[in-house]
Amino acid sequence: MNSTSDPPLRLTFGRFRVFPERREVLADGQPIKLGGRAFDVLMALVEARGAVVTRETLIARVWPGRIIEENSLAAQIAALRAAFGAERALIRTVSGRGYQFTGTIHVEPASPGEPVGAVGARPASVSPPTNVPEPLSELIGREEELSEILNLVTMHWLVTLAGAGGIGKTALALALARELRPHFADGVWLAEFSALADPGLVPATMVAAVGIELGGGEASAQRVARALADRRMLLVLDTCEHVITAAAAMAEAMLGAGSGLRIIATSREPLRAGGEWIYPVQPLAVPAMDVAVDDDPLRYGAVRLFIERARAAEPHFAPDRRLIAMIAAICRRLDGIPLAIELAAARASALGIEALAARLDDRFGLLTGGRRTALPRHQALRATLDWSYELLAEPERVVLRRLAVFAGSFSLEAAAAVAAGPELAAADVIEGLLGLVAKSLVVAEGEGAAARYRLLDTTRAYALEKLKKSGEGNPIARRHAEHYRDLFGRAGAEWERRPVVEWLANYGWCLTNLRAALDWAFSPGGDGSLGVILTLAAVPLWTQLSLTQECRQRIEHWQASRHRRPEICAARCSCSRCWPQSVW
Repeated sequence: MNSTSDPPLRLTFGRFRVFPERREVLADGQPIKLGGRAFDVLMALVEARGAVVTRETLIARVWPGRIIEENSLAAQIAALRAAFGAERALIRTVSGRGYQFTGTIHVEPASPGEPVGAVGARPASVSPPTNVPEPLSELIGREEELSEILNLVTMHWLVTLAGAGGIGKTALALALARELRPHFADGVWLAEFSALADPGLVPATMVAAVGIELGGGEASAQRVARALADRRMLLVLDTCEHVITAAAAMAEAMLGAGSGLRIIATSREPLRAGGEWIYPVQPLAVPAMDVAVDDDPLRYGAVRLFIERARAAEPHFAPDRRLIAMIAAICRRLDGIPLAIELAAARASALGIEALAARLDDRFGLLTGGRRTALPRHQALRATLDWSYELLAEPERVVLRRLAVFAGSFSLEAAAAVAAGPELAAADVIEGLLGLVAKSLVVAEGEGAAARYRLLDTTRAYALEKLKKSGEGNPIARRHAEHYRDLFGRAGAEWERRPVVEWLANYGWCLTNLRAALDWAFSPGGDGSLGVILTLAAVPLWTQLSLTQECRQRIEHWQASRHRRPEICAARCSCSRCWPQSVW
């Protein structure tokens, strides 16, 4: 911005001062720890004077002559926003175009000998204390999440990262802690609750993690809170689900005692503590089955994670497009769950990609052998789900295994009809379902009357095992088929008097469960008569979806079954009477 003969300049905006020649940023006179590339991004935005700077321009400025992934730029933007704290809106994302600096900039000569920071400021070379470990590997595919959660932590005292087992909550929390460390003078501290069997040990674990002195006596949430009241700290409470009541009490006590504290918690369900903001951690992005031919699978975090972890086991691993497409399919079947993908990638060097894909039906036997130093539940996929299942109350266990009969999405009405029984009222099923949603074992989609639910494929495979072992598999499959028989019976009655678009919106999405019900009905342990009625009831749906060929195949399957099992014809015994000619 100035020649070498000009006096040094100081840029100011709000409470911030930037010294370009020193490559230094101060906030309220205190130095901000900022990486070199983040500083270069800031200078490019500031020099644009409010104009939008494209991503390509920023990449060329910060990484000249290099080819990098766009998420590298997103990470630097996230670091800048974290440094600006409450003023993170100084950097605006302009969708589809780039980024814009929104502050009012004043350019002034820097005073001769102006100090680097305020008196008493912590030297830039000295970082606040921490017990957060250094990363063993790169966090892949989470750039957007990091930026969003940094924004939440800036504005709220308690942010809980909630999600299923193996989804990567701890990795995200630790990455956030490292990113935020420069902004907490009294340190960033990790309290790990995973090994606790007694919730009463939560306060003592906090004492050990932060290294505070209570002066004798038993540790309690209130005593810990008082000891931390005047500190400026970030606390990470990791793995809260099995000590959740004690963890919530600890968080509330600490936040009530001091305004300088911030807390990030990880749990499979919300703490339900005062002031809590919940960030649901989703699986890594995976390519859809019907993805465009020219779409690059390497844009997706799940695929990149698989390849990076496979290369860690075999440095010469270099998949071609065909193998990358197979990797994308593997990641899709594993629901984009980072732990499952890492375990699968570790097997790739021994099995090969094709053999790995072929063996995923036995995913619980295959996906074992995680890091020796990892917690037992992170060394095998089954152990991760065992941990979640054992934490459930018995009614929730019953509901979960019964819901496994659904293929794809299902409604609240369907869940109550199928999972309820003499020992479990429909209201209890609904309560259990909502509890499973809170515990990240069931995914909720939509809201209100349009709300639907589903199990991730890996969770469903686990719950199906539990359903089979319970001896309830066949009775629950019958209820499932009967529910869809009744549903499509109503659909047939409405077919000709409702607009097609509205009718399909109500019933079209049930196709996957219709197929599952028919597969059971015509199986050796099923009920062929029920299958016949369901097949006939589904004719309008197949017709509206232009699935005439599938309809014909189902009918032919019924006819073949009729010859093998005469009892199937008990309800409808003649093709000429049972099936409308239009189907043929």
